[in-house]
Amino acid sequence: MLDKYSIKVIKWPLNTLAVWPDKLGITANQVTISGFLIGLLALPALAWQQYEWALACILLNRIFDGLDGAIARRQGITDCGGFLDITLDFLFYSLVPFGFVLANPEANAVAGAFLIFSFIGTGSSFLSFAIMASKRNIESPVYKQKSLYYLGGLTEGTETIACFVLCCLLPQHFALIAWVFGSLCWFTTGTRILAGYQTLKQE
Repeated sequence: MLDKYSIKVIKWPLNTLAVWPDKLGITANQVTISGFLIGLLALPALAWQQYEWALACILLNRIFDGLDGAIARRQGITDCGGFLDITLDFLFYSLVPFGFVLANPEANAVAGAFLIFSFIGTGSSFLSFAIMASKRNIESPVYKQKSLYYLGGLTEGTETIACFVLCCLLPQHFALIAWVFGSLCWFTTGTRILAGYQTLKQE
């Protein structure tokens, strides 16, 4: 819901920052992988309840995720880069709830599993529509700079990161946050299925 606004806010800083790695010959894919490796460090940090370090890893991962796209637009967007980016993004998204489960299995296991379950809904509806849109040459009217059709919803990337930040700041309330956000994710999944079906049916 908020991605179309947040993209406008971060576009200029990321494009400015992308000049330097581009000049140094650093590729977008290298930044994607580096960001994912940084994001992986959030898992042990969460498991050991080092929430400040986990938050730092999460935020750095997201900065690298935006930066790789800015670099790709300078060097040329590729299908392999888009594939790598979206695959590692979804792995990272599931990693964070799992870290909270490891931190406190008794309190967080069911809520964490529900949140990961809800990510399966948002992720599968997002990617399956992107595949069909690509086959039919349907372009996104909002996210034209993306390498694949970006089907929006109530819970997008901005809201997901806000959820992770809130969980790190209030880890004792992870279960409640996970139940609420997971429910919102299922609303997103439902609206995406409906909108995607109607769009493809018309096409």
